[in-house]
Amino acid sequence: MAYLKFNKSELVNLEYSLAREMLSTNRAGGYMSTTIVCCNTRKYHGLLICPIEEFGGENHVLLSSLDETIIQHEQLFNLGIHKYPNVYEPRGHKYIIDFEYEPTPTITYRVGGVVLRKEILMIHNEAQLMIRYTLMDVHSPTKIRLRPFLAYRNIHKLSRANMYADTHYKVVENGISSKLYNGYPSLYMQINKKNEFIANPDWYYNIEYTEELKRGYDFQEDLFTPGYFEMPIKKSESIVFTASLKEHPANTLSRKFEKELLSRPPKDSFLNCLRNSASQFIIHRGHNTEVVAGYPWFGRWGRDTFIALPGLTLAVDDDVKTCKAVLDTMSHELKGGLFPNIGRKDQAAYNSADAPLWYFWAIQQYAAVLDDNASVWKDYGKKMKSILKAYRDGENSSISMHENGLIWAGETGKALTWMDAVVAGKPVTQRAGYAVEINALWYNAVCYTLELAKEQGDTKFVKAWKDIPAFIEENYYPTFWCEDRQCLADYVDEAGQNIFVRPNQLMAVSLPFSPITDDIKEKILDKVAQDLLTMKGIRSLSPRNPLYQGVYESNQETRDNAYHQGTAWVWLLGHYVEANFKLHGKAFLNKAKMLVNDFEEDMTMSGICSISEVYDGDPPHNSGGCISQAWSVSELLRIMRMIADHE
Repeated sequence: MAYLKFNKSELVNLEYSLAREMLSTNRAGGYMSTTIVCCNTRKYHGLLICPIEEFGGENHVLLSSLDETIIQHEQLFNLGIHKYPNVYEPRGHKYIIDFEYEPTPTITYRVGGVVLRKEILMIHNEAQLMIRYTLMDVHSPTKIRLRPFLAYRNIHKLSRANMYADTHYKVVENGISSKLYNGYPSLYMQINKKNEFIANPDWYYNIEYTEELKRGYDFQEDLFTPGYFEMPIKKSESIVFTASLKEHPANTLSRKFEKELLSRPPKDSFLNCLRNSASQFIIHRGHNTEVVAGYPWFGRWGRDTFIALPGLTLAVDDDVKTCKAVLDTMSHELKGGLFPNIGRKDQAAYNSADAPLWYFWAIQQYAAVLDDNASVWKDYGKKMKSILKAYRDGENSSISMHENGLIWAGETGKALTWMDAVVAGKPVTQRAGYAVEINALWYNAVCYTLELAKEQGDTKFVKAWKDIPAFIEENYYPTFWCEDRQCLADYVDEAGQNIFVRPNQLMAVSLPFSPITDDIKEKILDKVAQDLLTMKGIRSLSPRNPLYQGVYESNQETRDNAYHQGTAWVWLLGHYVEANFKLHGKAFLNKAKMLVNDFEEDMTMSGICSISEVYDGDPPHNSGGCISQAWSVSELLRIMRMIADHE
């Protein structure tokens, strides 16, 4: 029996099936995503979505969907499904009798005596989608019709019928190529057997995306279809459809599909599902290896990269090669002591005070597995020292070390920490000043660099920096400790301590080098467990706070206001568990297992085979945000590794 099991009796229930989304990536920045009944509910859904270098490398939806129609005795049975105003049409989901996710998303339809299996496959390291249709059972002559729906637009936009679209097509082997607009590549749609293409250019108007409606965005678009492919299909016969940015020999499609299918990793356990999900965040573009922060709408984020990297690579087979490739890619983009948080080249935003300090943490995890400090120092020592110097000397006017050894970070109108939501142009949680986790990360970075420098004989650096850790220790505790709350202040500014109970203080407990005593660490963990811990993550604000918002839903402004004001974050669990293991060792094993195992149910909910970005702070802790988030998956894998190491 398959590990990923779905309620077959509820597959035809749209409330059930539209709440379950699938994702498959090509490991090169492109992906396929839709619901398990192939009804798109987001503008980010589509069958072939890939980065277009001519448009800054951003993802664009080319092939939105593909409707299948079974034809018997001149009767048509459309297996597709689209949402239009007040109606779903066609309603092909009613023919679904089974859905499987392993080895690749597979849907089985029954139309009378016809049983058709559809297998969807994204080809790794290519901009190519393949779908194999196999007629499992039939009792009379049958034809299959395939109608593609084209979008040709940025994933963040929606398309409308217009006179500028090029509705012509070119004939290629067993198919056609289409290119709606200049600047885009051609989309080659081919089939492994000869077929008849019936040109029937038309726009389908006002297709709706219900998730965008819920999120307060525009939710209707028009899609173009150039026509449809039609061909007979016999019992046990397989027909392979492909959509790609290049033409393929038709006689190679079946073999390619089978070869790719055999290379898919198993998804037969909770761990293997997470491992598969982890691999989808690592993408290769030319000589660069990067981490996508989350699907379906995030790109590469500097902060997320360093936080997620150890769990995505080192917790999975000690993959030091991939870890190093990502570190090297990011290292080349260091500028003025900062990494780009979002964007690339001229569009890059260097506005994260913590991303460079998480870089040190990622290197620490890498070094622990590599066990070759000489190589680590050779590869990254110069970069590490340049970051510390930039922070100490205030090379960036918004980030600098004060006379007390602590880092002050703040910029008017911007949030420089990971709590960076902005509403109406103003940060919701600006946290300007001495942020508790920034200074814990700072202390850790200085101590680690000194440790490596001493070991590798860099006496000049050691002499210049050897007194700073003690100076930070001397000032960290009196600056942040809040006696009334028995925990650390979240940040300290000109007005004094901000005593909101937030999870950021966890970093002072979990990091390899800490500026506080074990007694203080214990009190912090008690406070986090009492106010912030849930079974789906760590709340970003205590429910006791009047600003607390326990539900993450509605339009963008409402969601952004709740984003760091109570929403529970999975990635913080990794640091909570690590901190407890540091203090309590094996005594924390059962609790750690309970926390991670509670996510197993998520494998068949929301984003199938992955973990969502956030969860409501309030029970029942519904999922929200991206359906597949890198640091959510990575930290669960890291917890699993910690559990294995302690058993």
